[in-house]
Amino acid sequence: MGFYNPPYFNGKHYTQDLTHMINVGVLGATGAVGQRFVELLADHPWFNLSTLAASERSAGQPYGKIVNWRLDTPFPEKIAKITVVPTSPKAMKDVDLVFSALPADIATDVENTFADAGIAVCSNASSHRMEPAIPLVVPEVNPEHLGLIDVQRDSGRDGFIVTNPNCSTIVMVTALAPLRKFKFSDVRVATMQAISGAGFAGVAAMAIYDNVIPYIGQEEEKMETETLKIMGTLKGNKVANASFKVSASCHRVPVIDGHTMAVWIDIKEPVENLKTAFRDYKPPIKGLPTQPEESVHFFEEEKDRPQPRLDRMRGNGMTVSVGRLREGIRFVAMGHNTIRGAAGASVLNAELITKKKYL
Repeated sequence: MGFYNPPYFNGKHYTQDLTHMINVGVLGATGAVGQRFVELLADHPWFNLSTLAASERSAGQPYGKIVNWRLDTPFPEKIAKITVVPTSPKAMKDVDLVFSALPADIATDVENTFADAGIAVCSNASSHRMEPAIPLVVPEVNPEHLGLIDVQRDSGRDGFIVTNPNCSTIVMVTALAPLRKFKFSDVRVATMQAISGAGFAGVAAMAIYDNVIPYIGQEEEKMETETLKIMGTLKGNKVANASFKVSASCHRVPVIDGHTMAVWIDIKEPVENLKTAFRDYKPPIKGLPTQPEESVHFFEEEKDRPQPRLDRMRGNGMTVSVGRLREGIRFVAMGHNTIRGAAGASVLNAELITKKKYL
């Protein structure tokens, strides 16, 4: 294989053992998470965003004409003329990998169809996360779980599906990563989740202004189950769940982007030992374009951080910030829910898949 020399990305120069750019597409390209995918992939050094898929009513039209761009970053004009296609493997036959921003009820069948057709799927949907043969991956936490791709292929499937977790789960497990060497059996979390997590039209203005909504459907269950799979151990062809318990209480607050959460964990160690663990933390992977300089940023001295407005774009939205570490053990974690918690997580997974030569 030759050596592909990509452009600079996030201020760095990346190389990967590729003979060509990898053609990728986005399913559900016009929605909130779909737009984040387009933003992150427009100038990606390894992936060529060649195909965008959306609903039948949008198919056949230029993306720039039909998308209502709602992000606070400029619309990538180089993508504007891409003609939107139907959501089917036949219409996307020239791609090696697709990123799924589909709603869960649609994603179940569609993602299976793409994987059966020999196309890799990196999914942000919840549909397949808890299936035994499908990896639920956060590269800084459980990169070895990509071994489940081989289980899917052994079953006769030409492609495969890899999922990333729920947006609140990914913030918590990334914050817990530096503490895995300590013994604990109980994790409790109370979240304060941004309205963008519900999509553009997900929470009515009159419901969220001047208010806190103390319920988000299925969110608590996702945090309590997904965490155990992610932090579990790959044994042969399946994952043995982590042995600790998670109790979650999830709340919607009037913040646009950035999920904040208070975490309690029963670690019987001096708080100084945990501070050292956060300070010294090094992720088990490196060299991925979307990976930030710091996967976890630890606020040791500041008493009032992290805060969504001040800290959500740290590491281009991919860094999880941790602060207010106190005896107990208690701390606050915060991360950008549509970048680190959604599209960015899938892109990072795809980079890891590429680095591990699964494509």
